[in-house]
Amino acid sequence: MRIGLLTEGGYPYVSGDARLWCDRLVRGLAQHEFDVYALSRSEHQEDEGWTPLSPNVRRVRTASLWMAEDDGVILGRRARRRFTEYFGELAAVLCGAASEGGTSTPEADRFANALYGLAGLAREEGGLAGALRSEAAVRALERACRAPGAHRAAREARVPDLLAVAAHLERALRPLSLDWYEDDGLGAVDLCHAASGGPAALPGLLARHFTGVPLLVTEYGVRLRTHYLTAPDAPPAVRSLLAAFHGRLAAEAYGQAEVVTAGNTHARRWQERCGADREKLRTVYPGMDARPYAEVGESAECADPDALVWVGRVEPAKDLVSLLHAFAEIRKQEPKTRLRIVGAPAGTEGAAYLAHCRALAAHLFPDEAEGPHAAGHNPVSFEEVGGPELPALADAYASGAVTVLSSVVEGFPVGLAEAMLCGRATVSTDVGAVVEVIGGTGLVVPPRNPRALAEACVALLRDPERRERLGAAARARALELFTVEQNIEAFHSIYLEIVSRAPVRRDVFDAAGEPLPFAVPAEARVPVRWAAPTPGLAARGVPGWAGDSPVRATTPVPAPERAR
Repeated sequence: MRIGLLTEGGYPYVSGDARLWCDRLVRGLAQHEFDVYALSRSEHQEDEGWTPLSPNVRRVRTASLWMAEDDGVILGRRARRRFTEYFGELAAVLCGAASEGGTSTPEADRFANALYGLAGLAREEGGLAGALRSEAAVRALERACRAPGAHRAAREARVPDLLAVAAHLERALRPLSLDWYEDDGLGAVDLCHAASGGPAALPGLLARHFTGVPLLVTEYGVRLRTHYLTAPDAPPAVRSLLAAFHGRLAAEAYGQAEVVTAGNTHARRWQERCGADREKLRTVYPGMDARPYAEVGESAECADPDALVWVGRVEPAKDLVSLLHAFAEIRKQEPKTRLRIVGAPAGTEGAAYLAHCRALAAHLFPDEAEGPHAAGHNPVSFEEVGGPELPALADAYASGAVTVLSSVVEGFPVGLAEAMLCGRATVSTDVGAVVEVIGGTGLVVPPRNPRALAEACVALLRDPERRERLGAAARARALELFTVEQNIEAFHSIYLEIVSRAPVRRDVFDAAGEPLPFAVPAEARVPVRWAAPTPGLAARGVPGWAGDSPVRATTPVPAPERAR
């Protein structure tokens, strides 16, 4: 089959979300063709280039979400009137205002009608880039905010707030103006697979609307949840209107998709709360390559039985401050223990947080020396993978007896799954999908509780046999649930389920223009070579006479007489 893979800020670009699992999925399903439709987030991402593509990637089409391109389209009077009507209705839904016609149509239907109305107009006129950036769009948004029934946050929106919301809507709705939805584009695929929600799912919605191509939505991090957690300093009116837009878009994507997959139960609950039908939901865990961790996982030896290891991106959500305070309590009971913090900072905020953690470690643990003539050293070390001591990620996990996760916010804990593949005992905070991933093979404590974190670490440091048992169980669980193979097999099954349940109805005609309903039979999709039957061969285990032609009766058999 041919799959249209829809991404935003990820594959096929070298940097970005979902790059690894999309590449593994495409390479793992080499028997199928992939058309990649990618939305880029920044100029830097485009300059970095693409990752090497698999041979079964038939073509790649890209579009920019970071740069507004002028399509040169000037709408006529009727088109401007239609644009104002559709965009005004969409804005009214976001503000909670009543429809201009006074109808009692549900808000979900009003949003869908406005969205697809704008999409149809963009298809007819060749784009809506200029219209979405026009003063008419801002005025339509302002009228919706001032209309009767609009909620309080919308009524309090000022001109800067309206301009910010209009700019965000223009960026989010840029896929409406793309030429991806014709018969030679997404109309030619058997299904669309959106690698995330939000803007990546919008082309899939439009392909389904225009050509009937079924849609699969995959979210390893729920975009709507991410929106709620970002930009906390934005004005209330901006946050309210954008949350309403992303919420309506997510609900429409969940409603129109044939199947919605989540990377864990935590994300699945978010999807269900945001409007996804429980019958459509599937859980497909991220696929991780277990090969780099095989040598460490199959070896019971540990480089340092007195070392704790933390591995990840350094940022405030990881709560390394609580980990350092917990380590101070651990040192009181186990003075020989060392803490290795392995990871690079995430952006400028991460760099500032790393500097703060270094200063805190220097304050809590002054350099110690074994004797008056020995050099002092700090029991806490900050390192990065790639150096002489830790050339690979697996070496970081192998360097300690216990792997620690201290996060206060987490989705799917990739670092925890990596530690499990390495056969390491773990101590984690109860956030996100941690409990689901651990499944009883590690210790879990409440977040922001240094004392509980310290007690759990001490318990494992003092019990090597327990560490070994938990590590072996963790590796077995990770190999069963979190490998690339299980991820690929799960998506392959979902692809076949969707195509069998919701096939694309394409009309095929002969030379005379007459329809050919069976021109492309189902077996044409099977990647095998069909051989002609060999005469004279009977099925194995069947008598020779059974393979001969049936004997026809030459004399009709009389019917039995009825009893009188």
